[in-house]
Amino acid sequence: MSLPPLPLNNFEDRLREVLRSKVEFIELIGEDLASAGGKRLRPSLVYLAMRALGGQDEQAHDLAVAAELLHSASLLHDDLLDNADTRRGRETAFRRFGNVVSVMSGDYMLSKLLVLLSGLPAAVQPLTRAFGETASAICEGEVLQFQVAAYGEYSLNTYLEIIRGKTGVLIELAVIAPALLLQAPSEQLEALRQFGYEYGLAFQMQDDLLDLASDEATLGKPVGGDLKEGKATYPVLLLLSGPDGAEVRQILERRAAEPGDVERVRTLAESQGAFAASLAEIERRSRLAVQALAALPASPAREGLESLALLERQRVR
Repeated sequence: MSLPPLPLNNFEDRLREVLRSKVEFIELIGEDLASAGGKRLRPSLVYLAMRALGGQDEQAHDLAVAAELLHSASLLHDDLLDNADTRRGRETAFRRFGNVVSVMSGDYMLSKLLVLLSGLPAAVQPLTRAFGETASAICEGEVLQFQVAAYGEYSLNTYLEIIRGKTGVLIELAVIAPALLLQAPSEQLEALRQFGYEYGLAFQMQDDLLDLASDEATLGKPVGGDLKEGKATYPVLLLLSGPDGAEVRQILERRAAEPGDVERVRTLAESQGAFAASLAEIERRSRLAVQALAALPASPAREGLESLALLERQRVR
């Protein structure tokens, strides 16, 4: 299965229009976003969900832009919090322009998101609420991640809560936004919500797995970043409950600061089957996502959503 053609050129034109500013630095960051290309996952999900519900692409443009603005604003803030040098192989905005410009540009994107939502019909107030609740959940997920690392209170339930807040809620939002706009039947809304929940977890689990199991050339950034921030991802959680758990916890607590720490955890994860178990869990979540879509009528758009979920296990960056 493959994705049907999507109007991503129209999306990028609208994104540029929304981010237009008389301030050069904001324009530059906005242009970086508009010209970034890549998967455009969240806009693609918006268009596919809209089509799967029988809606038109024209109804989805502003929803796609709004979802991308929320995502991009969170990334600008996230890069600063993580002190990241690169994202997708390019220098991060705060390294280029400084902390103030990066943070305020992220806030500018959020303000433009509010303007877009204000133009929606009053009858779809639940859509505005959904964007607000998603923004809150992203903030809570990011802060919870730092809290868990600070206290060393690692658990699977907390990990799932963190990754849903960091990533999952935005994927959920992208697929339920068209349903809220179209006031779709409740069973279709809940089907998309469940798809977004499972796919969102699978997506972030794959990101976390790649952070430890991939290489810098493929990933576009140094590997082991989560370990260096004291973050216990799915394969590391499996190691913590294994025979070398005490050693892995020590590496986490010292933020993988000693030479060879990251490689040691990679070796343990490979030899003890943590990588394989992580891939199996990603595949399980992806299939649950596909199963959730059975409530929607068969269509190329539904097949496109299914394809995205099923391909998650093979994603390399």
